[in-house]
Amino acid sequence: MIRPLDLTSITKLKKIMRRIIVLSTVFFLAIGLKAQEPKSLSLNLYGGYNFKDKVNFDASYGYVNEAFQYGAGLEYFPARNKSFELRWLGMGTEFPFHGPSGTQLNVGKDKGSINYILLGGNSYFGNDPKAKALPYFGAGLGVGILALKDGNSETHFAWDAKLGVKIKTASAVSINLHAYVQSIIAAVGYDYYYYPGWGTTAFTDYASIFQFGLGGAVSFNFKKK
Repeated sequence: MIRPLDLTSITKLKKIMRRIIVLSTVFFLAIGLKAQEPKSLSLNLYGGYNFKDKVNFDASYGYVNEAFQYGAGLEYFPARNKSFELRWLGMGTEFPFHGPSGTQLNVGKDKGSINYILLGGNSYFGNDPKAKALPYFGAGLGVGILALKDGNSETHFAWDAKLGVKIKTASAVSINLHAYVQSIIAAVGYDYYYYPGWGTTAFTDYASIFQFGLGGAVSFNFKKK
C-alpha cells in the first residue's frame, strides 16, 4: 500500500505542489477581476471525525482506521453565496494490511498519516442576506499524501465533497457543520484480459480510499459582509 519514497516521488510531489499553487493563483486573480460585489476572505479552522474504510486489492486488503482530522483553509468570496477555498487537512491513523489468509502483515508498523491539499469551491443557498443559517455544498480536487512513520510515503490524486450548514453570528465568527466524503485514488498494478482475435490486453488496476466523516469549522471573516 505504501511504497518507499524516492527521488522520483519527491520530484512528482514538487510538480504537483507547483501546479496547485499556480492554479489557485489563477483562480484568485480571475475571480478578483470578475467580482462586482464587495469581496471577503475567511480563515476556516477545521475539525472532524473520519470513519473506518476497507481498501480491497486483488488478493489482499487493508484498512484506513477511524481517526480525528484537523486542518485549515482560506475561503475567498467573490459574491455573497459563492466561494473558492484552498484547504489543508490532516490526520494520524493506522493502515493495517492483511494477506489472502486474513493475517495482518504489518503488525507494529501500521501507524501513519494522511494529508490532503485541496482546491475547490462552495455554494451557499438562500437569498436573504440577513439569514442566520445557510445550507451549502462544497467540493475540491487536489492531492492526498499517505505516509508511514518509518518515512515511506505516496502522493495520489484526491477529491472530496461536503454538505452542511453555515451558522452566522452577529460578529465576524461563524460556525460550519457538515458531513463529507474524502477519496484517494491510486494505480496499484494491472489486470490482464484475453480477447479472441486481439490477444491479451492490460488494464490499469486501481485501489480507492473512501472515508465518510462528520465535522465542522470555525470561520473568521476578515471583512464581514
